[in-house]
Amino acid sequence: MQVQSIDQVQAMLTQQGYVCGRDLATVVFLSLRLGRPLFLEGEAGVGKTEIAKALAAAFGRRLIRLQCYEGLDASSAVYEWNFAAQMVAIRTAEAAGGADRAALQAELFSEEFLISRPLLEAMRPDENGPPVLLIDELDRTDEPFEAFLLEALSDFQVTIPELGTIKAPEPPLVVLTSNRTREVHDALKRRCLYHWVDYPNFAREVEILKARAPQASAQLSREIVAFVQALRTEDLFKKPGVAETIDWANCLLALDVIDLSPEVISDTLGAILKYQDDIAKLQGSEAKRLLDQARAGLDQDSA
Repeated sequence: MQVQSIDQVQAMLTQQGYVCGRDLATVVFLSLRLGRPLFLEGEAGVGKTEIAKALAAAFGRRLIRLQCYEGLDASSAVYEWNFAAQMVAIRTAEAAGGADRAALQAELFSEEFLISRPLLEAMRPDENGPPVLLIDELDRTDEPFEAFLLEALSDFQVTIPELGTIKAPEPPLVVLTSNRTREVHDALKRRCLYHWVDYPNFAREVEILKARAPQASAQLSREIVAFVQALRTEDLFKKPGVAETIDWANCLLALDVIDLSPEVISDTLGAILKYQDDIAKLQGSEAKRLLDQARAGLDQDSA
């Protein structure tokens, strides 16, 4: 994963449809050069997960995703034994008679019956090179799992009592994300290079939309972004991310919309807002007010 410059990283990501600023490209460059995990925090939908996908595609590496959730433990993240297959093997041995118990036990706890989960898979050798390991929404887990992860990412190895320690021949590129629903422990953050992924400015979001929804006209793209950015200034339970901007643009294209209107906005609010209370705030004259505000901003930029 040798990269020579920050500009190269930025261009490489752009080729995969991921548009980012130099600050994010810099921390990605350092993560690649230093072999350090990359910890990305930010609101949902700002592109934290997508950067792992873009890196895997750019390098032609496998993307291994560990989706975190409450109650996730080490065994679910690393490995488990194929209990059903083990039971079949035991019954087959019993039916055959005269089975060597020690030999049978060694066979039952061999690679043949091992089910690899994401962390173990990321430690395996791969002919295409070390994979990209995405540990997504780490803030959904609890502190015991963080402590385990701290050890696993320190040495890039995991231990299976029945088989021993498995160490990655070459460390994977690790991307951890958090929506900051809770604070992640400092000890884990210290192992990583940190970056806060914020909402993009107007020009960058237009550029992102051009890359991800190229069928949209320049004028419609500017109106969409201006409206979404005006929407983010409102007191909402969940502000729309870049992912919602892209989804909304694709919905409008499917409806053959040429430019925005209060009626079109009201009909498609479910693409950008995911809570009924937020949608209710935008009904009636509020949609028109925000659209007028967005267009006024566009007119000022054009003047």
